[in-house]
Amino acid sequence: MNKLGILVFILPFIAVFGQETEGRQINIVYGANFTKDEEQFPGASIFSKDSERQVQFEHQGADLWCDVAVFYAKDNKLKAIGNVRLQQGDSIEMNSGKLDYDGNTKLARAWENVDLTDNTMRLTTDTLYFDREKQQSFYNSGGKVVDSVNVLTSIIGTYFMEIKKVQFQDSVHIDNPDYVIDSEQLHYYRVSKNAYMYGPSTIVGEEYTIYCERGFYDTKIEQGYGLKNTKINYSDRIIEGDSVYFDKVTSFASATNNIKVTDTINNGVIRAHYAEVFKEKDSVFATKRAVAINLVQQDSLYVHGDTLMVTGPPENRNLRAFRNAKFFKLDLSGKCDSIHSSEKTGITKLITNPILWNVDNQMTGDSIHLISDLETEKLDSLRVINNAFIIAFDTIGKQGYNQAKGKDLFGKFIENELKIVDLVKNTEVIYYLYNDENELIGIDKTICSKIRLEMANNDIEDITFFIDPAGDIYPEEDWPFETKKLKGFVWRGDERIMTKDEIFDEDDNNIKLVSIRGIDAPIDIDAEEQERNGGGNPKVNIPKTNNKATKPKRQVVKKAGSR
Repeated sequence: MNKLGILVFILPFIAVFGQETEGRQINIVYGANFTKDEEQFPGASIFSKDSERQVQFEHQGADLWCDVAVFYAKDNKLKAIGNVRLQQGDSIEMNSGKLDYDGNTKLARAWENVDLTDNTMRLTTDTLYFDREKQQSFYNSGGKVVDSVNVLTSIIGTYFMEIKKVQFQDSVHIDNPDYVIDSEQLHYYRVSKNAYMYGPSTIVGEEYTIYCERGFYDTKIEQGYGLKNTKINYSDRIIEGDSVYFDKVTSFASATNNIKVTDTINNGVIRAHYAEVFKEKDSVFATKRAVAINLVQQDSLYVHGDTLMVTGPPENRNLRAFRNAKFFKLDLSGKCDSIHSSEKTGITKLITNPILWNVDNQMTGDSIHLISDLETEKLDSLRVINNAFIIAFDTIGKQGYNQAKGKDLFGKFIENELKIVDLVKNTEVIYYLYNDENELIGIDKTICSKIRLEMANNDIEDITFFIDPAGDIYPEEDWPFETKKLKGFVWRGDERIMTKDEIFDEDDNNIKLVSIRGIDAPIDIDAEEQERNGGGNPKVNIPKTNNKATKPKRQVVKKAGSR
Protein backbone atom coordinates (compact mmCIF):
# COMPACT_ATOMS: atom_id res chain seq x y z
CA MET A 1 0.00 0.00 0.00
CA ASN A 2 1.43 3.41 -0.94
CA LYS A 3 1.69 6.38 1.43
CA LEU A 4 -1.40 8.08 0.04
CA GLY A 5 -3.41 4.92 0.58
CA ILE A 6 -2.23 4.72 4.15
CA LEU A 7 -3.40 8.25 4.86
CA VAL A 8 -6.80 7.63 3.18
CA PHE A 9 -7.17 4.52 5.35
CA ILE A 10 -6.15 6.19 8.59
CA LEU A 11 -7.54 9.71 8.58
CA PRO A 12 -11.29 8.86 8.66
CA PHE A 13 -10.61 6.43 11.49
CA ILE A 14 -8.73 9.09 13.44
CA ALA A 15 -11.42 11.68 12.91
CA VAL A 16 -14.22 9.44 14.19
CA PHE A 17 -12.22 8.08 17.17
CA GLY A 18 -10.88 11.53 17.98
CA GLN A 19 -14.45 12.79 18.48
CA GLU A 20 -15.22 9.90 20.81
CA THR A 21 -12.13 10.49 22.98
CA GLU A 22 -12.67 14.27 23.08
CA GLY A 23 -9.22 15.23 21.81
CA ARG A 24 -7.23 12.70 23.81
CA GLN A 25 -6.42 10.57 20.78
CA ILE A 26 -2.83 10.04 19.71
CA ASN A 27 -2.40 11.51 16.22
CA ILE A 28 -0.31 10.07 13.41
CA VAL A 29 1.82 12.73 11.75
CA TYR A 30 3.85 10.44 9.50
CA GLY A 31 3.03 6.78 9.15
CA ALA A 32 5.50 5.73 6.41
CA ASN A 33 5.16 1.95 5.97
CA PHE A 34 2.01 0.33 7.30
CA THR A 35 1.21 -3.28 8.13
CA LYS A 36 -0.69 -5.48 10.59
CA ASP A 37 0.23 -8.60 12.56
CA GLU A 38 -2.92 -9.90 14.26
CA GLU A 39 -1.15 -12.94 15.63
CA GLN A 40 1.53 -10.98 17.53
CA PHE A 41 -0.20 -7.59 17.92
CA PRO A 42 -3.98 -8.15 17.65
CA GLY A 43 -5.91 -4.98 16.94
CA ALA A 44 -2.75 -2.90 16.36
CA SER A 45 -1.57 -0.93 13.37
CA ILE A 46 2.16 -1.24 12.75
CA PHE A 47 4.12 1.61 11.21
CA SER A 48 7.78 1.61 10.29
CA LYS A 49 10.18 4.25 8.98
CA ASP A 50 11.05 4.62 5.36
CA SER A 51 14.21 5.84 3.67
CA GLU A 52 13.24 9.48 4.21
CA ARG A 53 12.21 9.78 7.83
CA GLN A 54 11.05 8.05 10.99
CA VAL A 55 7.49 7.38 12.02
CA GLN A 56 6.05 10.41 13.86
CA PHE A 57 3.12 10.80 16.27
CA GLU A 58 1.72 13.80 18.11
CA HIS A 59 -0.24 14.02 21.34
CA GLN A 60 -1.28 17.16 23.18
CA GLY A 61 1.86 19.20 22.75
CA ALA A 62 4.34 16.35 22.45
CA ASP A 63 5.87 14.74 19.36
CA LEU A 64 7.30 11.23 19.17
CA TRP A 65 9.61 9.72 16.56
CA CYS A 66 10.70 6.09 16.27
CA ASP A 67 11.75 3.44 13.78
CA VAL A 68 8.75 1.17 14.41
CA ALA A 69 5.43 1.96 16.11
CA VAL A 70 2.75 -0.48 17.23
CA PHE A 71 -0.36 1.69 17.54
CA TYR A 72 -3.54 0.54 19.32
CA ALA A 73 -5.92 3.21 18.10
CA LYS A 74 -8.94 1.84 19.96
CA ASP A 75 -7.09 1.77 23.29
CA ASN A 76 -5.21 4.99 22.43
CA LYS A 77 -1.88 3.35 23.26
CA LEU A 78 1.40 3.17 21.47
CA LYS A 79 4.55 1.04 21.51
CA ALA A 80 7.59 2.75 20.02
CA ILE A 81 10.68 0.73 19.08
CA GLY A 82 14.12 1.82 17.91
CA ASN A 83 15.76 5.26 18.21
CA VAL A 84 12.78 6.63 20.10
CA ARG A 85 12.64 10.38 20.65
CA LEU A 86 9.91 12.18 22.60
CA GLN A 87 9.88 15.97 22.29
CA GLN A 88 7.73 18.14 24.57
CA GLY A 89 7.78 21.87 23.89
CA ASP A 90 11.08 23.57 23.23
CA SER A 91 13.01 22.07 26.14
CA ILE A 92 12.07 18.51 27.13
CA GLU A 93 13.56 15.76 24.99
CA MET A 94 13.70 12.06 25.88
CA ASN A 95 15.57 9.41 23.90
CA SER A 96 15.42 5.66 24.43
CA GLY A 97 15.49 2.28 22.74
CA LYS A 98 11.83 1.52 23.46
CA LEU A 99 8.79 3.33 24.82
CA ASP A 100 5.21 2.51 25.81
CA TYR A 101 2.77 5.43 25.83
CA ASP A 102 -0.83 5.64 27.06
CA GLY A 103 -2.68 8.56 25.48
CA ASN A 104 -5.51 8.39 28.00
CA THR A 105 -3.33 8.81 31.10
CA LYS A 106 -0.41 10.52 29.32
CA LEU A 107 1.93 8.03 30.98
CA ALA A 108 5.09 6.89 29.20
CA ARG A 109 7.53 4.13 30.08
CA ALA A 110 10.88 4.32 28.32
CA TRP A 111 13.70 1.81 28.58
CA GLU A 112 17.05 0.90 27.04
CA ASN A 113 19.58 3.75 27.35
CA VAL A 114 17.10 6.40 28.39
CA ASP A 115 18.29 9.99 28.08
CA LEU A 116 16.12 12.94 29.22
CA THR A 117 17.31 16.53 28.68
CA ASP A 118 15.86 20.00 29.19
CA ASN A 119 18.66 22.20 27.77
CA THR A 120 20.49 22.58 31.12
CA MET A 121 20.16 19.08 32.61
CA ARG A 122 20.65 15.52 31.39
CA LEU A 123 19.07 12.50 33.11
CA THR A 124 20.19 9.01 32.10
CA THR A 125 18.83 5.68 33.32
CA ASP A 126 17.87 2.21 32.14
CA THR A 127 14.11 2.68 32.63
CA LEU A 128 12.18 5.94 33.08
CA TYR A 129 8.51 6.56 33.79
CA PHE A 130 7.22 9.89 32.47
CA ASP A 131 3.88 11.29 33.66
CA ARG A 132 3.05 14.12 31.26
CA GLU A 133 -0.12 15.00 33.14
CA LYS A 134 1.80 15.74 36.35
CA GLN A 135 5.00 16.67 34.53
CA GLN A 136 7.01 14.18 36.54
CA SER A 137 9.52 11.52 35.56
CA PHE A 138 10.60 8.63 37.77
CA TYR A 139 13.21 5.86 37.84
CA ASN A 140 13.85 3.06 40.37
CA SER A 141 16.71 1.10 38.82
CA GLY A 142 19.52 3.62 39.14
CA GLY A 143 19.99 6.91 37.35
CA LYS A 144 22.27 9.90 36.87
CA VAL A 145 21.54 13.63 36.59
CA VAL A 146 24.18 16.00 35.22
CA ASP A 147 23.85 19.79 35.27
CA SER A 148 26.29 22.70 35.04
CA VAL A 149 27.50 22.22 38.63
CA ASN A 150 26.98 18.66 39.83
CA VAL A 151 26.75 15.01 38.84
CA LEU A 152 24.04 13.29 40.92
CA THR A 153 23.33 9.55 41.06
CA SER A 154 20.84 7.43 43.02
CA ILE A 155 18.87 4.19 42.83
CA ILE A 156 15.50 5.98 42.88
CA GLY A 157 14.75 9.43 41.49
CA THR A 158 11.76 11.64 40.73
CA TYR A 159 12.06 14.76 38.56
CA PHE A 160 9.41 17.47 38.97
CA MET A 161 9.73 19.37 35.71
CA GLU A 162 7.65 22.46 36.44
CA ILE A 163 9.65 23.41 39.54
CA LYS A 164 12.87 21.81 38.25
CA LYS A 165 13.33 19.68 41.35
CA VAL A 166 14.74 16.17 41.62
CA GLN A 167 13.95 13.95 44.59
CA PHE A 168 16.67 11.30 45.02
CA GLN A 169 16.44 8.22 47.24
CA ASP A 170 18.68 5.27 48.11
CA SER A 171 22.46 5.59 47.71
CA VAL A 172 22.35 9.24 46.66
CA HIS A 173 25.74 10.57 45.55
CA ILE A 174 26.79 14.03 44.32
CA ASP A 175 30.13 14.62 42.63
CA ASN A 176 31.51 18.15 42.44
CA PRO A 177 35.13 19.28 41.87
CA ASP A 178 35.13 20.83 45.36
CA TYR A 179 33.13 18.30 47.41
CA VAL A 180 31.26 14.98 47.49
CA ILE A 181 27.82 14.37 49.05
CA ASP A 182 26.37 10.99 50.04
CA SER A 183 22.83 10.74 51.44
CA GLU A 184 19.96 8.37 52.06
CA GLN A 185 17.49 10.85 50.59
CA LEU A 186 18.13 14.22 48.99
CA HIS A 187 15.98 16.83 47.23
CA TYR A 188 17.77 19.01 44.69
CA TYR A 189 16.54 22.21 43.05
CA ARG A 190 18.24 22.66 39.70
CA VAL A 191 17.88 26.44 39.43
CA SER A 192 19.07 27.41 42.92
CA LYS A 193 21.35 24.34 43.18
CA ASN A 194 20.09 23.89 46.75
CA ALA A 195 20.11 20.41 48.29
CA TYR A 196 17.89 19.23 51.18
CA MET A 197 19.02 16.07 52.96
CA TYR A 198 16.78 13.59 54.77
CA GLY A 199 18.38 10.66 56.57
CA PRO A 200 22.10 9.97 57.18
CA SER A 201 24.15 12.28 54.94
CA THR A 202 27.83 13.15 54.57
CA ILE A 203 29.46 16.10 52.81
CA VAL A 204 33.22 15.95 52.28
CA GLY A 205 34.97 19.14 51.14
CA GLU A 206 38.61 20.05 50.82
CA GLU A 207 38.90 21.29 54.41
CA TYR A 208 35.78 19.95 56.13
CA THR A 209 33.54 16.94 56.60
CA ILE A 210 29.88 17.30 57.58
CA TYR A 211 27.55 14.56 58.84
CA CYS A 212 23.86 15.11 59.55
CA GLU A 213 20.52 13.31 59.35
CA ARG A 214 18.54 16.40 58.32
CA GLY A 215 20.17 19.25 56.46
CA PHE A 216 20.36 21.97 53.85
CA TYR A 217 23.29 22.72 51.53
CA ASP A 218 23.77 25.40 48.88
CA THR A 219 25.99 23.52 46.43
CA LYS A 220 27.10 26.69 44.60
CA ILE A 221 28.76 28.41 47.57
CA GLU A 222 29.20 25.45 49.96
CA GLN A 223 26.97 26.87 52.67
CA GLY A 224 24.33 25.10 54.73
CA TYR A 225 23.22 23.64 58.03
CA GLY A 226 22.44 20.33 59.72
CA LEU A 227 19.52 19.78 62.06
CA LYS A 228 19.79 16.27 63.50
CA ASN A 229 22.88 14.52 64.94
CA THR A 230 25.02 17.03 63.08
CA LYS A 231 28.81 16.87 63.25
CA ILE A 232 31.29 19.06 61.37
CA ASN A 233 34.95 18.10 61.29
CA TYR A 234 36.39 21.55 60.68
CA SER A 235 40.19 21.82 60.59
CA ASP A 236 41.33 20.71 64.07
CA ARG A 237 37.87 20.97 65.65
CA ILE A 238 34.74 18.83 65.62
CA ILE A 239 31.47 20.75 66.08
CA GLU A 240 28.27 19.01 67.18
CA GLY A 241 24.84 20.36 68.11
CA ASP A 242 21.10 20.25 67.53
CA SER A 243 21.57 22.79 64.74
CA VAL A 244 24.93 23.52 63.08
CA TYR A 245 25.52 26.13 60.35
CA PHE A 246 28.52 26.17 58.00
CA ASP A 247 29.86 28.67 55.44
CA LYS A 248 33.03 27.90 53.47
CA VAL A 249 33.51 31.42 52.05
CA THR A 250 33.70 33.12 55.46
CA SER A 251 35.34 30.07 57.11
CA PHE A 252 32.63 30.24 59.76
CA ALA A 253 30.49 27.72 61.62
CA SER A 254 27.94 28.16 64.40
CA ALA A 255 25.87 25.79 66.49
CA THR A 256 22.76 26.02 68.66
CA ASN A 257 21.54 23.83 71.55
CA ASN A 258 23.42 20.93 73.16
CA ILE A 259 26.72 21.88 71.56
CA LYS A 260 30.01 20.09 71.80
CA VAL A 261 33.18 21.55 70.22
CA THR A 262 36.16 19.18 70.42
CA ASP A 263 39.76 20.36 70.01
CA THR A 264 41.30 17.29 68.38
CA ILE A 265 44.89 18.47 68.92
CA ASN A 266 44.78 19.67 72.54
CA ASN A 267 42.07 17.17 73.59
CA GLY A 268 39.83 19.93 74.92
CA VAL A 269 36.04 20.10 74.78
CA ILE A 270 33.62 23.03 74.97
CA ARG A 271 29.97 22.44 75.78
CA ALA A 272 27.33 25.18 75.52
CA HIS A 273 24.01 26.04 73.92
CA TYR A 274 25.42 28.54 71.44
CA ALA A 275 28.85 28.63 69.82
CA GLU A 276 30.66 30.20 66.88
CA VAL A 277 33.84 28.91 65.25
CA PHE A 278 36.05 31.16 63.09
CA LYS A 279 38.52 28.99 61.18
CA GLU A 280 40.76 31.74 59.82
CA LYS A 281 41.11 33.29 63.28
CA ASP A 282 41.40 29.83 64.86
CA SER A 283 38.89 30.84 67.51
CA VAL A 284 35.74 29.64 69.28
CA PHE A 285 33.11 31.78 71.01
CA ALA A 286 30.63 30.01 73.31
CA THR A 287 27.86 31.10 75.65
CA LYS A 288 24.70 29.81 77.38
CA ARG A 289 25.87 27.36 80.06
CA ALA A 290 29.29 27.27 78.45
CA VAL A 291 32.03 25.06 79.92
CA ALA A 292 35.52 24.16 78.70
CA ILE A 293 36.79 20.71 79.71
CA ASN A 294 40.48 19.81 79.58
CA LEU A 295 42.41 16.82 80.84
CA VAL A 296 44.98 17.77 83.50
CA GLN A 297 47.03 14.88 84.95
CA GLN A 298 44.30 12.30 84.32
CA ASP A 299 41.73 14.61 85.92
CA SER A 300 39.20 16.75 84.07
CA LEU A 301 39.37 20.52 84.59
CA TYR A 302 36.04 22.31 84.07
CA VAL A 303 36.09 26.07 83.31
CA HIS A 304 32.86 28.06 83.10
CA GLY A 305 31.93 31.65 82.35
CA ASP A 306 28.94 33.50 80.95
CA THR A 307 31.10 33.70 77.81
CA LEU A 308 34.02 31.50 76.74
CA MET A 309 36.56 32.39 74.05
CA VAL A 310 39.30 30.10 72.73
CA THR A 311 41.75 31.76 70.34
CA GLY A 312 45.06 31.08 68.65
CA PRO A 313 46.76 28.13 66.93
CA PRO A 314 47.19 24.85 68.86
CA GLU A 315 50.69 25.68 70.17
CA ASN A 316 49.55 29.13 71.36
CA ARG A 317 45.93 28.54 72.30
CA ASN A 318 44.33 30.89 74.82
CA LEU A 319 41.18 30.31 76.87
CA ARG A 320 39.21 33.21 78.33
CA ALA A 321 36.16 32.94 80.57
CA PHE A 322 34.31 36.21 81.12
CA ARG A 323 31.88 37.22 83.85
CA ASN A 324 31.05 34.90 86.71
CA ALA A 325 33.98 32.63 85.89
CA LYS A 326 34.44 29.39 87.84
CA PHE A 327 36.53 26.26 87.54
CA PHE A 328 36.63 22.81 89.15
CA LYS A 329 38.84 19.74 89.34
CA LEU A 330 38.80 17.15 92.11
CA ASP A 331 41.44 18.84 94.32
CA LEU A 332 41.25 22.42 93.03
CA SER A 333 38.43 24.88 92.38
CA GLY A 334 37.92 28.60 92.23
CA LYS A 335 35.89 31.57 91.09
CA CYS A 336 36.52 35.17 89.97
CA ASP A 337 35.27 37.69 87.44
CA SER A 338 37.36 36.30 84.56
CA ILE A 339 39.90 33.60 83.78
CA HIS A 340 42.71 33.84 81.20
CA SER A 341 44.70 30.70 80.37
CA SER A 342 47.63 30.49 77.90
CA GLU A 343 48.82 27.25 76.31
CA LYS A 344 52.14 28.88 75.36
CA THR A 345 53.09 30.20 78.81
CA GLY A 346 51.26 27.58 80.85
CA ILE A 347 49.81 30.36 83.05
CA THR A 348 46.16 30.52 84.12
CA LYS A 349 45.17 33.88 85.64
CA LEU A 350 42.20 34.37 87.96
CA ILE A 351 41.34 38.06 87.60
CA THR A 352 39.24 40.37 89.85
CA ASN A 353 38.06 39.08 93.25
CA PRO A 354 39.60 35.63 92.85
CA ILE A 355 39.26 32.83 95.36
CA LEU A 356 40.95 29.43 95.15
CA TRP A 357 40.25 26.25 97.10
CA ASN A 358 42.97 23.61 97.24
CA VAL A 359 41.05 20.80 98.96
CA ASP A 360 40.30 22.46 102.37
CA ASN A 361 42.62 25.45 101.93
CA GLN A 362 41.03 28.75 100.91
CA MET A 363 43.30 31.28 99.18
CA THR A 364 42.46 34.85 98.19
CA GLY A 365 44.32 37.88 96.83
CA ASP A 366 44.08 40.62 94.22
CA SER A 367 44.97 38.10 91.50
CA ILE A 368 45.91 34.43 91.42
CA HIS A 369 48.11 32.67 88.85
CA LEU A 370 48.33 28.90 88.34
CA ILE A 371 51.46 27.81 86.45
CA SER A 372 51.87 24.51 84.59
CA ASP A 373 55.12 22.85 83.55
CA LEU A 374 55.29 23.25 79.75
CA GLU A 375 57.11 19.95 79.26
CA THR A 376 55.12 17.69 81.57
CA GLU A 377 51.90 19.76 81.36
CA LYS A 378 51.50 19.13 85.10
CA LEU A 379 50.47 21.80 87.59
CA ASP A 380 53.75 23.24 88.87
CA SER A 381 53.11 26.27 91.06
CA LEU A 382 50.80 29.11 92.02
CA ARG A 383 51.10 32.80 92.82
CA VAL A 384 48.76 34.99 94.81
CA ILE A 385 49.62 38.61 94.07
CA ASN A 386 48.86 41.33 96.66
CA ASN A 387 46.84 40.78 99.85
CA ALA A 388 47.55 37.05 99.89
CA PHE A 389 45.51 35.18 102.49
CA ILE A 390 45.31 31.42 103.15
CA ILE A 391 42.73 29.94 105.54
CA ALA A 392 41.89 26.38 106.56
CA PHE A 393 39.31 25.25 109.10
CA ASP A 394 40.83 23.52 112.13
CA THR A 395 39.52 20.02 111.40
CA ILE A 396 40.88 18.59 114.70
CA GLY A 397 39.50 20.97 117.29
CA LYS A 398 36.75 22.21 114.98
CA GLN A 399 36.63 25.55 116.77
CA GLY A 400 38.89 27.87 114.83
CA TYR A 401 40.83 28.56 111.64
CA ASN A 402 44.48 28.21 110.71
CA GLN A 403 45.43 31.42 108.88
CA ALA A 404 48.41 33.01 107.19
CA LYS A 405 48.69 36.27 105.26
CA GLY A 406 51.29 38.38 103.50
CA LYS A 407 51.77 40.62 100.52
CA ASP A 408 52.33 37.72 98.08
CA LEU A 409 52.03 33.94 98.19
CA PHE A 410 54.06 31.39 96.20
CA GLY A 411 53.04 27.74 96.16
CA LYS A 412 54.76 24.65 94.78
CA PHE A 413 52.94 21.55 93.54
CA ILE A 414 54.64 18.16 93.55
CA GLU A 415 52.78 15.35 91.74
CA ASN A 416 49.66 17.50 91.60
CA GLU A 417 49.66 18.12 95.40
CA LEU A 418 50.40 21.48 97.02
CA LYS A 419 53.52 20.83 99.11
CA ILE A 420 55.13 24.19 99.86
CA VAL A 421 53.56 27.61 100.48
CA ASP A 422 55.76 30.71 100.92
CA LEU A 423 54.23 33.98 102.13
CA VAL A 424 56.43 37.06 101.85
CA LYS A 425 56.40 40.64 103.18
CA ASN A 426 54.50 41.62 106.31
CA THR A 427 53.46 38.06 107.02
CA GLU A 428 51.29 36.94 109.92
CA VAL A 429 50.05 33.56 111.07
CA ILE A 430 47.56 32.07 113.49
CA TYR A 431 47.96 28.32 113.83
CA TYR A 432 46.46 25.68 116.17
CA LEU A 433 49.16 23.30 117.48
CA TYR A 434 48.33 19.71 118.55
CA ASN A 435 50.39 16.84 119.96
CA ASP A 436 50.39 13.28 118.64
CA GLU A 437 47.25 12.54 120.66
CA ASN A 438 45.48 15.45 118.93
CA GLU A 439 45.47 17.44 122.15
CA LEU A 440 45.66 21.21 121.71
CA ILE A 441 49.05 22.54 122.79
CA GLY A 442 48.29 26.15 122.04
CA ILE A 443 47.70 28.77 119.39
CA ASP A 444 50.68 30.20 117.54
CA LYS A 445 50.51 33.87 116.55
CA THR A 446 53.63 35.17 114.78
CA ILE A 447 54.67 38.15 112.64
CA CYS A 448 57.78 38.06 110.38
CA SER A 449 59.10 38.83 106.89
CA LYS A 450 58.53 35.38 105.39
CA ILE A 451 56.66 32.23 106.31
CA ARG A 452 57.02 28.77 104.79
CA LEU A 453 54.21 26.28 105.21
CA GLU A 454 55.11 22.68 104.43
CA MET A 455 52.03 20.65 103.52
CA ALA A 456 51.20 16.96 103.76
CA ASN A 457 47.88 15.51 102.64
CA ASN A 458 46.73 19.08 101.95
CA ASP A 459 47.21 20.05 105.62
CA ILE A 460 49.95 22.11 107.30
CA GLU A 461 52.68 19.81 108.61
CA ASP A 462 55.36 22.33 109.53
CA ILE A 463 55.84 26.12 109.70
CA THR A 464 59.14 27.95 109.32
CA PHE A 465 59.54 31.66 110.13
CA PHE A 466 62.24 33.77 108.46
CA ILE A 467 63.88 37.07 109.48
CA ASP A 468 63.08 38.47 112.92
CA PRO A 469 59.93 36.52 113.79
CA ALA A 470 57.94 38.05 116.65
CA GLY A 471 55.24 36.08 118.41
CA ASP A 472 54.42 33.30 120.80
CA ILE A 473 52.37 30.19 121.42
CA TYR A 474 49.44 30.87 123.71
CA PRO A 475 47.31 28.33 125.59
CA GLU A 476 43.79 28.75 124.42
CA GLU A 477 42.58 30.00 127.79
CA ASP A 478 45.35 32.62 127.88
CA TRP A 479 44.75 33.97 124.38
CA PRO A 480 45.34 37.72 124.89
CA PHE A 481 43.68 39.09 121.76
CA GLU A 482 40.10 40.14 121.12
CA THR A 483 39.69 37.75 118.21
CA LYS A 484 41.35 34.67 116.80
CA LYS A 485 41.17 36.08 113.27
CA LEU A 486 43.74 38.08 111.37
CA LYS A 487 42.75 41.43 109.92
CA GLY A 488 41.06 40.95 106.58
CA PHE A 489 39.84 37.45 107.49
CA VAL A 490 36.79 36.35 105.46
CA TRP A 491 35.76 32.69 105.46
CA ARG A 492 33.83 31.74 102.31
CA GLY A 493 33.42 28.03 102.85
CA ASP A 494 29.76 28.10 101.82
CA GLU A 495 30.88 29.28 98.34
CA ARG A 496 33.29 26.40 97.81
CA ILE A 497 32.72 24.49 94.57
CA MET A 498 32.48 20.81 95.48
CA THR A 499 31.38 19.25 92.17
CA LYS A 500 31.56 20.04 88.47
CA ASP A 501 27.86 20.86 88.43
CA GLU A 502 28.32 23.63 91.00
CA ILE A 503 30.20 25.81 88.50
CA PHE A 504 26.74 26.60 87.08
CA ASP A 505 24.37 28.93 88.90
CA GLU A 506 20.58 28.96 88.88
CA ASP A 507 20.39 31.06 85.70
CA ASP A 508 22.65 28.61 83.86
CA ASN A 509 20.54 25.64 84.93
CA ASN A 510 17.26 27.32 83.96
CA ILE A 511 18.22 28.37 80.43
CA LYS A 512 15.36 27.80 78.01
CA LEU A 513 16.65 26.40 74.74
CA VAL A 514 15.58 28.26 71.63
CA SER A 515 13.05 26.57 69.37
CA ILE A 516 14.78 25.50 66.18
CA ARG A 517 12.41 25.55 63.24
CA GLY A 518 12.88 22.60 60.93
CA ILE A 519 14.38 20.29 63.55
CA ASP A 520 12.34 17.40 62.10
CA ALA A 521 13.01 18.33 58.46
CA PRO A 522 15.06 21.04 56.72
CA ILE A 523 13.26 24.26 55.89
CA ASP A 524 12.55 24.13 52.17
CA ILE A 525 13.23 27.77 51.30
CA ASP A 526 12.87 27.03 47.58
CA ALA A 527 9.31 25.78 48.06
CA GLU A 528 8.49 28.72 50.34
CA GLU A 529 9.79 31.19 47.78
CA GLN A 530 7.74 29.57 45.03
CA GLU A 531 4.68 29.78 47.27
CA ARG A 532 5.31 33.48 47.94
CA ASN A 533 5.68 34.07 44.22
CA GLY A 534 2.41 32.29 43.52
CA GLY A 535 3.93 29.16 42.03
CA GLY A 536 2.65 25.67 42.73
CA ASN A 537 4.57 22.98 44.51
CA PRO A 538 3.48 19.37 44.01
CA LYS A 539 3.15 17.12 47.01
CA VAL A 540 6.26 15.01 47.56
CA ASN A 541 7.35 12.52 50.17
CA ILE A 542 8.97 14.93 52.62
CA PRO A 543 9.01 13.88 56.30
CA LYS A 544 6.36 15.84 58.18
CA THR A 545 7.09 18.15 61.10
CA ASN A 546 4.90 19.32 63.94
CA ASN A 547 6.93 22.51 64.33
CA LYS A 548 4.44 25.38 64.11
CA ALA A 549 6.88 28.28 64.31
CA THR A 550 6.23 31.18 61.94
CA LYS A 551 7.91 31.04 58.57
CA PRO A 552 11.25 32.83 58.51
CA LYS A 553 12.54 35.02 55.75
CA ARG A 554 15.02 33.57 53.29
CA GLN A 555 17.89 34.56 55.58
CA VAL A 556 17.02 31.60 57.79
CA VAL A 557 19.98 29.69 56.34
CA LYS A 558 22.45 32.37 57.41
CA LYS A 559 22.58 31.11 61.02
CA ALA A 560 22.10 27.73 62.67
CA GLY A 561 18.95 28.11 64.77
CA SER A 562 18.53 31.26 66.84
CA ARG A 563 20.55 32.96 69.49
